[in-house]
Amino acid sequence: MSAVRIGPYTLHNSLILAPMAGVTDQPFRQLCKRLGAGLVVSEMVTSDMSLWNTRKSRMRMIHEGDPEPRSVQIAGGDAQMLADAARANVEMGAQIIDINMGCPAKKVCNKAAGSALLKDEPLVTEILQAVVAAVDVPVTLKIRTGWDRDNKNGLTVAKIAEQAGITALAVHGRTRADLYTGEAEYDTIAAIKQAVSIPVFANGDIDSPEKARYVLDATGADGLLIGRAAQGRPWIFREIDHFLRTGEKLPALELIEVERILLEHLAALHVFYGDVMGVRIARKHVGWYLATLPGAREFRAHFNRLDGTDTQCANVQAFFAERYKSLTGDGEWVAA
Repeated sequence: MSAVRIGPYTLHNSLILAPMAGVTDQPFRQLCKRLGAGLVVSEMVTSDMSLWNTRKSRMRMIHEGDPEPRSVQIAGGDAQMLADAARANVEMGAQIIDINMGCPAKKVCNKAAGSALLKDEPLVTEILQAVVAAVDVPVTLKIRTGWDRDNKNGLTVAKIAEQAGITALAVHGRTRADLYTGEAEYDTIAAIKQAVSIPVFANGDIDSPEKARYVLDATGADGLLIGRAAQGRPWIFREIDHFLRTGEKLPALELIEVERILLEHLAALHVFYGDVMGVRIARKHVGWYLATLPGAREFRAHFNRLDGTDTQCANVQAFFAERYKSLTGDGEWVAA
């Protein structure tokens, strides 16, 4: 694949960590970048700056030490507020501003933000023009294919985005009404890619190297946005990148390597958030990492009751020690 450019930035590959609220914090972004992502995008930040004083918002806006280019996603439904928020984020270190018109969550859509904006094309135009005019860094956009199956206007919105000066476009292959159910519509992404000349990134259900190859071929997209499939499996970027470049699959990650990455991630969460919040946030990540391993459900119920950072790490190590005993010589699982 040819190198992907976003404004002045050339990505080292075409694989992007999708912004996910409550997931793509700084520890996770840095880990995914090290494990092969070409670009990582921050958690969604509200454009309502009066809410920026909460601890949650402050943690979302820490970019020091982040891999460059630093991409920050903003969300809201008011053009002036979004423009002001974009400017403020650039002052704090953002090098790319990403606008969210793809999130289907009710609490976002009820405030006429996220994918709810797709209903109002004049407002989409106003927002995009305002944000592009407000900052001198590239502005990208994340959309869905439309509001619902009867109102699929992704193609129109893509053309509006290109006209407004948006530098790259990510398309989740579902409508707002679909949430995350059903098959992603790669044909719509292909049509959008054909209709505009800016880079288009495909998003939705990309969970393996083979699926990545299929989606690129089916859509003609310039790159891929990977979200949920990276939860508990940040090395998916390395696996996909290797497969796209060589046509060969990397061997499955050995258990000892999974343990090493997980413990490294745990330590980073504890340092970034502090003991109390770090312990709480670590719980969901540990659940994702261990989901496919034998005994994971029982361990998760136990792990979620643990409080201290040291206790969390010691219990993860004990869990893996038990799993090693369950491995036969050829690396296959047997009952523990």
